[in-house]
Order: sequence, then structure tokens, then C-alpha cells
Amino acid sequence: MIEIRHQTDLRTKYDSIYQGQYINQMESFFIWIQEILKVTRGSLFLDISTGRGRMVKVAARRGVRAYGIDFSMNACRIASQVSPGRIICSDAQYLPFADASFDFVTNLGSLEHLDDMSKGVREIVRVLKDDGWVCITVPNTFGLFWNVQVAWRTGDVDDDGQPIQRYGTRKQWEKLLQENGLEIVRVYGYEHEHAPPRTWFDLKRYCFRPFRIMRMLLSGVLPVNMAGQFVFICKKKIPWDRGN
Repeated sequence: MIEIRHQTDLRTKYDSIYQGQYINQMESFFIWIQEILKVTRGSLFLDISTGRGRMVKVAARRGVRAYGIDFSMNACRIASQVSPGRIICSDAQYLPFADASFDFVTNLGSLEHLDDMSKGVREIVRVLKDDGWVCITVPNTFGLFWNVQVAWRTGDVDDDGQPIQRYGTRKQWEKLLQENGLEIVRVYGYEHEHAPPRTWFDLKRYCFRPFRIMRMLLSGVLPVNMAGQFVFICKKKIPWDRGN
């Protein structure tokens, strides 16, 4: 697995990042994730490293009891404006929730930035109910429209300036998730900011950016192992003596 590490003061850096427009996703992306998770009305939902809180907003709008955590105070302030009363400032490696609390947990594009990824996965497993579902997205070392293009131009992987960045192959990410208590059910490929449009606003954005439409269509036929990001849909591994 490739690791780029710039500094250890992660909180200060992310507070600085969230003062600008950096780190964002289309609303259609959050809707799509909830669709493939089959999130149900009234269920308890946790979005880890929620950033601007839009996943929580979309889930709450669908009748879900959704909450978000982020350890950046600036991110939490922004998210609280979008989803008031639903945002908690906390570290993803030390979740402030009881065991088996949530029906659904998402961790989208942030696991690779944690100081201890294994601990982050184990915390997800801990707060997930036995019959719960998880969605985790992580970047691919060999993403054709991402790292392969960057390597072609520069001879190196992409460095987006975040304090810690990691890239892994599908097998490397699968090993990390499985060794820390998750069972992988499905894997999708995804290109950043290229979710199929599910709102009028996102559809209009595509109409004014034809290149994005082309990328979105191409990503639909791209092999998963060459996608920019992997989308892992997982269940909690239940020990044999508890399942029998």
C-alpha cells in the first residue's frame, strides 16, 4: 500500500482545509450510496468523517435517524448548519457510541486518512448492529482516470496535500477490512464527482460539463479493479459461536 505522510497534526490541517471549498461531493453521490445500502426509514445511521454533513442531511430528508461525526471543528460547524442537532465532534478511531448502536454506517473517502486504519475499521464494527450494513469508499492505486493518468504525466501517484494519504489495490483494501471484522458482500467502482445524476441541480451541472457526462458513462463500463475508488458494501463478521 502506498502512503504519503506530510504532518502529524491532522486536526489543525483539516480545520484549515474546511475553511475553503476543498473536499466536496455531489448530492447524487450520497443518494446513490443510500440506495445501494437500501437504507430504510426510521433506521439509525452514522456517517463517519461527515465533512460538510450532506450525507446526514440527505438521510434525514428520507426519514432516517442520521448522525455524523468529524474531528475537524470547522467541518462540524459547517455540518451543523446543514444538519443541526445531528453532528458530533469526535475522532473516528474513538467513536462515542455504545456497541451495536447503528443499522447503517458509512465512511466515505476518509479511512485512508486515519492515523490507524485498522482501529478505524474495528470501531465501525463495534458500533454496528449484528445485522447492520456498512459502506466504505477508498482510493485505488491503479485508478485509470486518477493515479494511472497522474503516473503517466509525472511518474508518481497523486498527492492532494492531505496530512496522510494512502492508495491500495482492491486486494489490499479487502485484507484490511476482513482482518478487522468486516465481511465484504459487494464491491463497486466509482469515479470522484461522477455519480449518475439524481437531482435536477446535478443534472444541470452535467449539462454544462459534457466532459463529466463522458467520464460518468465510461466509468460505467470500466473494470472495478481500474476504478478511481472502491465502494465496499460490508456486513459484520459474526463469530461462529455467536451465530450457532
